[in-house]
Amino acid sequence: MKVTVVGAGSVGSSCAEYIAIKDIADEIVLLDIKEGFAEGKSLDLTQTSSSLGFNAKILGVTSDYEKTKSSDVAVITSGIPRKPGMTREELIGINAGIVESVTENILKHSPNAIIVVVSNPMDTMTYLVLKKTGLPRNRVIGMGGILDSSRFKTYISLALNNEPQKNIDAMVIGGHGDTTMIPLTDYAKVNDKPLSELLSVDKISNIASDTMVGGATLTKLLGTSAWYAPGASVAYLVKSILNNSKETLPCSVMLNGEYGFKDLCIGVPCVIGANGLEEIIEINLNDINKEKFQKSVEAVKSTNLSLKGLI
Repeated sequence: MKVTVVGAGSVGSSCAEYIAIKDIADEIVLLDIKEGFAEGKSLDLTQTSSSLGFNAKILGVTSDYEKTKSSDVAVITSGIPRKPGMTREELIGINAGIVESVTENILKHSPNAIIVVVSNPMDTMTYLVLKKTGLPRNRVIGMGGILDSSRFKTYISLALNNEPQKNIDAMVIGGHGDTTMIPLTDYAKVNDKPLSELLSVDKISNIASDTMVGGATLTKLLGTSAWYAPGASVAYLVKSILNNSKETLPCSVMLNGEYGFKDLCIGVPCVIGANGLEEIIEINLNDINKEKFQKSVEAVKSTNLSLKGLI
């Protein structure tokens, strides 16, 4: 199996590292526009093989999409961060141009690839890829909900004296943003026990709040965006596709009437397998979460308006 990761920055290279270490793919192509950057990252990663015991071939290239030919999955991490004085519309316009160009080049050489979108704003960029390419919705997946859910599980674990996260069942749906995501506290369980039986209402509320600003918290601490958990989340999604795991993961996908909405990409529980999106699971949301989901949909659609004239 072959995976291409476009963007050799911290998230992209972290993603490539985890894909290699976990033997998720036989071949990994790391591509970047900066001369020599992806080549350096791939060489550095390859030099960990003898210590870590993986066999994947890692190739770094500078804007040479020919080398990405016949990729099974392509991960797009490309884009720029918002700079001082830059409007949201300007940022979206620039990143939309980058993501569109990358997608076009990927599909030129790998017409059957499943596209995983990481670039922000992720829900909007996932929507852009679908609209510009005309691909079926199963082949374009936004990663964000897996990352948000991993942060949710982390805060639950910390509140329970470092309870092993493998024992925690918790999910975040909605938009991939600090005001649009919805940690489903009512559905969270630890060793099959409802979270409400283990923690107070106030503590659970704090966990949800911490989850929603999880990315911003790390940016404040690090001085830049996080990369370990985002890279691991992408690798987990890629593994689920290539291994045909049929696992239920929260991903940003196009809704066609599910949850009462259509014509937008937003985080919902998805069965992920060899075809990418295999099925959307419609869980029964209570009235509070239905209202939150409605507001999240409205916020994502508002952001999508910035694509006017681009799609």
